[in-house]
Amino acid sequence: MSTAIVLYDIPSKLPINAWSPTTWKARYALNFKGIPYRTEWVEYPDIEGLYKTFGIPASATQKDGMTPRYTLPLLHDSSTGAFISESSAIVEYLDATYPNTPRLIPPGTRALHAAFIAAFESQMQAITPLLGIPAVNAILSPRSAAFVRKTKEELSEVTIEEMDLHGEHRTRQLTVVKDDLGKVDKWMTKGDTFVTGETPTFADFVMSAWILFLRISLGEDSPEWKELSSWHDGRWGRLVKFFEKYEAVV
Repeated sequence: MSTAIVLYDIPSKLPINAWSPTTWKARYALNFKGIPYRTEWVEYPDIEGLYKTFGIPASATQKDGMTPRYTLPLLHDSSTGAFISESSAIVEYLDATYPNTPRLIPPGTRALHAAFIAAFESQMQAITPLLGIPAVNAILSPRSAAFVRKTKEELSEVTIEEMDLHGEHRTRQLTVVKDDLGKVDKWMTKGDTFVTGETPTFADFVMSAWILFLRISLGEDSPEWKELSSWHDGRWGRLVKFFEKYEAVV
C-alpha cells in the first residue's frame, strides 16, 4: 500500500540529501508524530511546474507583493486530497488531521507560537550574509545550483563567489550571529532545553531546524560549528543533538 503523505523537498549533494531549514521543520514534525510519509525531491527550477501541475496557487509572493513565488516544503495528503505549503500550516494540518499523534502546537498557543517563531527567525537574519546563497549553492545538486547561480547573480549583479564572506568579515558576522542567538538564550529559562520547559513543541523544532542548517552548512567537524555548538552553555548543540532522533529522511 502506498504512503498517503508526500513531502516535497529540494535535493542536495549531501549524503543525507535534505538541507533546507524550512522543510526540516515539517520533516521533524512528521518524524516526531510517527506519521508515515515519503519524500519526493524537486529541483529548484521545477518547483513552479510542480505547483502548476497540481493546480495549486503560489505559496507566497515576491517583495513586490504581486509576483507569485513557489516554495517548498509542500505536503500532499492523498487520504484527504489536501495540499499544504509553509511549515507552520503543515504542522497545524497534521495536528488537526492526526489528533492521535503528539500535538506540536498545544491548544491555546497558536498566537504565542506565531509570535515566538517570528521573533526567533528575525534573530536568524544575520546568518544570511554568513551562510546564505554561497553556502546553499555549494551543497545543492548541480541542476539546482546552476539555476540558483543564474537567478541570484542576475538579480544582484555580483557572482556567488563575491557574495561569500572571508577572513575578518566572516569572523565579525559570526559574532553577530552569536549575539543574536544570545538574545534568544535570554528568553529561555536557564537549564531548560525547550521553550515550554520539559516538552518539545513546534517552536523548538523551528529553532532546531535552523541550528541543524548551521551544522550542515558549516560542517559538523568544522571549528565554526564546534564553537557555535558550545555557545550559551551549549544550548544550541544540546538542542540539535536531542532532535537527532527525528532526522530520518524517508
